[in-house]
Amino acid sequence: MINSHYGRFAWYELITTDLEAAAAFYTKVMGWSAMDVSVAGRAYTLFTAGKVSVSGMMDLSEDARKIGGKPSWIGYVGVDDVDATADRIKHLGGVVRVPPTDVPNISRFSIFTDPQTARLALFKWLRPGQEQPAEPGALGRVGWHELLAADWGKALAFYGELFDWKKAGADIGEMGTYQLFSAAGETIGGMFTKPAIMPVPFWLYYFNVGDIDVAAQHVKAGGGQVLDDPFELPGGSWIVQCTDPQGAIFALEGKRGHNSIGYFERVAARDPSDTRGRRWSW
Repeated sequence: MINSHYGRFAWYELITTDLEAAAAFYTKVMGWSAMDVSVAGRAYTLFTAGKVSVSGMMDLSEDARKIGGKPSWIGYVGVDDVDATADRIKHLGGVVRVPPTDVPNISRFSIFTDPQTARLALFKWLRPGQEQPAEPGALGRVGWHELLAADWGKALAFYGELFDWKKAGADIGEMGTYQLFSAAGETIGGMFTKPAIMPVPFWLYYFNVGDIDVAAQHVKAGGGQVLDDPFELPGGSWIVQCTDPQGAIFALEGKRGHNSIGYFERVAARDPSDTRGRRWSW
């Protein structure tokens, strides 16, 4: 039986070139706390929203830097069997970049690229009950997952076979089709065929913040870049795409105005029936 976490994003990780600077940046922008949980030979930072762990951060290895690796966010998708899913990725035309590996007493994971080279990871907790409750609408969490694909139709076919993701609503506009997708009955993201000016396919993660303008100001003050003006979505929230000081791309979603919601209070979950047409505005 497929469990309720199968096909749902279970973890997020920032791989960067300056752990200290990145921690200072994201704690200010997101309102997170940062905790050093390094072990011998492996530096690792845990980001928390309130008392809940929401993401991690680790150093970009020298080997990765030598072959052109750059700072970036990566999402981990929950599966029942990491090894079997990694084998299935190979059969479906993807490439396993990091073979199934244990983080002792915590999890088993594997990193892969899909047939269009967008990077993602597989994840399974090693002990029952370790799963964090899914609260995609909570502040400080990722509330939306967006794939800029070389061909969204082929991408959705791949992920549908791999994670049982389904088509949800769709928005058709000047830039083509923005196709929403669901996991376990909940709409969790969208995908579209990227503009030709975007060099490679990749996943973009939207973090929930209380006030989009305040967060954008923190991005700029912290040495990051806001790549476009805030763009309003149906329903009254706003989005911006950004880069952090080390160059990792991420996005923010929040309200505008003086009466915006405070950090870490619960907010309404995204309505699966809300197609929320989006655009890429770079």
